[in-house]
Amino acid sequence: MSEHLTMFIVIRKDLIKTLGWSTGSIIAQACHASTAVLHKTKDLPETREYLADLHNMHKVVLEIKNLPQLETLAASLSGLDVPHVTWREQPEDILTCISTGPIRRSQEVKDAFKRCSLFRS
Repeated sequence: MSEHLTMFIVIRKDLIKTLGWSTGSIIAQACHASTAVLHKTKDLPETREYLADLHNMHKVVLEIKNLPQLETLAASLSGLDVPHVTWREQPEDILTCISTGPIRRSQEVKDAFKRCSLFRS
């Protein structure tokens, strides 16, 4: 049996700790990014498979320290050809989070997320 398809959503922790964003605002950013990546990858077989079983979706919500670390993660995901969206809150143009499309965890993907930890508000 193959591993479950999983979406990884990574939030900047400094938005809460340093900039004072509310938990609700952070949740909205995660929702925006995950919706955008599903739209962007709607024609990929992994996304179609993921959406075909709505009651068994897997998501992991992670946090990362700050903007430079989020940008490094985005570059790593691009280098691994992992479908993802970097979400920018508008009109402020603030990079807030990343969401991957539905993927299976490989060692390379696990390594890309090594600076992340589970999100805690």
